[in-house]
Amino acid sequence: MQYFSLSTNVSELRIGNDSSKNIGNEIGKFIVSTMETPWKIIKDKLGQSPEKIIDVTSVELSWIEGQINGLPDFDTIVGIGGGMAIDVAKYISWKLGKRLVSIPTILSVDAFTTPAAGIRNNHDVQYLGIATPDPLIIDFNILRTAPKELNIAGIGDLFSIHTASFDWTYAHSKGKSEYSYNEEAINGGKKILEFIYNNIGNIKENNNNGLRAIVEAYISLNTICLPIDHFRIEEGSEHYLFYELEERLKRPFIHGNIIGLGIYLLSRLQNNDPKFITEIMNESGLVYHPFSMNIKKEDLIDSLLNLKNFVKSKDKLWYTVIDDCKIDMEWINQNISELKFI
Repeated sequence: MQYFSLSTNVSELRIGNDSSKNIGNEIGKFIVSTMETPWKIIKDKLGQSPEKIIDVTSVELSWIEGQINGLPDFDTIVGIGGGMAIDVAKYISWKLGKRLVSIPTILSVDAFTTPAAGIRNNHDVQYLGIATPDPLIIDFNILRTAPKELNIAGIGDLFSIHTASFDWTYAHSKGKSEYSYNEEAINGGKKILEFIYNNIGNIKENNNNGLRAIVEAYISLNTICLPIDHFRIEEGSEHYLFYELEERLKRPFIHGNIIGLGIYLLSRLQNNDPKFITEIMNESGLVYHPFSMNIKKEDLIDSLLNLKNFVKSKDKLWYTVIDDCKIDMEWINQNISELKFI
């Protein structure tokens, strides 16, 4: 799959074994946004030492703004870790106009390729700013230190094309699409899904080809979505269930896994070939059952019953099947019966 075009949101991609080595020698004075485990893995590879290490414990806007106060003079912020650490780095890069370097240590979310920072404002998801990694560093040796389930989780934000594209087509058919319908974008999304399906074996094995496939698919998604200025083909009703659950339970999730749960349930609400996408998720090893995320049965039921009201309360959310379809206890009992709970 060819992944570089005029619009990728990646100024430079360095990909391979030990591709992060001595990056600290190239980027002037730098600070780091990270967490304890990824920092331990990478700190001896950077060459120079950072001016400051931000230990990320939250993506709440007030917390991030508090970290910005009192930062030392620096040229570059390096995001090292998963979605939270990189989103904090993106926000600071955008807010202060500083160079961004992204070094994901897991591939569980597409934050390392998307331009906006996914932050929270009183647990409400907001996407702010534009930041472009220069470079984006994909170090296979670092990624393989993570539990492979965390890298496999990265395909959750790619499998969501299955449900999100359906939602966009559905909204278009109802005259409710917020954007001009783009058949080329829909077809491009289908090609990304086919590419992932064809690489399921490598992704499940967590080998270099599988890791590369996830990254290439994410960057290819950008080449489709950035020129049309939205991610409608990748974000839809499956993400809305995640937003409701996060706001309800007030805790983070492994992003790709919770999106997988959304795909499982919302593909059934859509009547959108749920058997096929479930089989593919199972084959890939994607973790999506509620028990693995410590989601109680009663909490998921309450979330589903409230989902329509939740969506209506958020003006920014796009039109999906949730707006029209009935989600009652009969439907819920029919469609959660094969899910595993704690």
